[in-house]
Order: sequence, then C-alpha cells, then structure tokens
Amino acid sequence: MAENEITPAEPAAPENPFRVLGTMIAAAAGGAVTEVALARGGAELVLHARRDSLLPLMLLLRDDPRFAFEQCMDICGVDWPENAERFEIVYNLLSLAHNNRLRVVVTTDAATPVPSVAGIWVTATWYERETWDMYGVVFEGQVDLRRLLTDYGFEGHPLRKDFPLTGFVELRYDEELKRVAYGPVQLAQEFRNFDFLSPWEGMTTLPGDEKIHLNRLEGPA
Repeated sequence: MAENEITPAEPAAPENPFRVLGTMIAAAAGGAVTEVALARGGAELVLHARRDSLLPLMLLLRDDPRFAFEQCMDICGVDWPENAERFEIVYNLLSLAHNNRLRVVVTTDAATPVPSVAGIWVTATWYERETWDMYGVVFEGQVDLRRLLTDYGFEGHPLRKDFPLTGFVELRYDEELKRVAYGPVQLAQEFRNFDFLSPWEGMTTLPGDEKIHLNRLEGPA
C-alpha cells in the first residue's frame, strides 16, 4: 500500500429499525415516553410510558399514519411486590399497515387507577376486566369492571404474588343449605411429606416379599 493512500472506512452498521421507530414515537409523544427499550435481542420494541399520559399516547399510536397501531391485541399485568408501584400494565399493539408490534408499559400501585383505553380499542374491555380480576388493578373510565375468570363471589386477586396458594374461600355443596355455598378454606388432611425416592430405589423389600427371604433362611419345609 502506498504511503499516502487512504484506507476506505468500513460501512457503518445499519441502525435497528425498532430503535428508529421508538425514537420517532418518543419525539412525537411530547414527554409521554420515559424509556425506549429493545427486548429479545433487539427483535421487539418496548416503550415505558407515564401513566397520566397514557390516553394521548395511545391515540397517537393509533391515529398517526406513521405508526398506525390499529389493534390492541392484549393487556396483561405483572406483579413486582418489592416495587413502590408494584404492578406493570402491559399493552401489546399491532400495526397491520406496517406489520409492526409494540409493547407499551405503565406502572401503578394497588390504590391508583390506570386510564381505560376501551374508548380507543373496544376490545380492551375484556382485557381490562381480566387484569382487574387477576391483579386488582382498577381502570378509570371502565364502566364494566366485573370479574371475568373467577366467580362473582371470589375474594382476592389470584395472580398477585402475595395471594395464598389455598386461596381465602372455597366453593362447595352445603348439605344443610342444600345449595352451593362459599366458606373458609378447610384442609381435610395435613400436607403429606414426600421423600421423592422412587419405590424401586427407596425400598429394598416390597410389602409381602419378606416371606421369600424367611423361606430362604429357614429352608424348605
């Protein structure tokens, strides 16, 4: 190579398209987005947003032709009891026009409601009912906040990490009342202790087989 010859620079790696999309949304949302993140090795876009700016952000994501997230595919909850705002509400959106998927995450505690997006996507009513049923998160503006997966008389929210494994109440047929009734959980027997040993490895003699050994020691009659 000649002394004054310039080595051509290597072409820059293309920027992740999901990162570009997230940056565009954050710029257009005017402070509603607090963090743009990539999940699964850069294959999924996740936006963390302010709870009080959720509705303007969702309207932007649905109506702006650059984003066009026409469908809300799912809403679910995550419980982190060690956090001050222990619940994450996760919105999974789909753009048919651009073939893009997006996750929007907001946080809340057990007492603070989250704005309902049912006025933006009608299907959100089912998902918000399920999230309230499982986690106890209240959605402000949701007029049909009934239980969905548990019975109407169920107590508590079973996907909270502090919910007891046995629950608070049980449903059974009451012989005196002659109908199905709720009552406190009653364990019919104590929990059994298992040593997790296979019977073929943990037992040298099966019940009844001791006669064979006795016959061998005593000899034939």
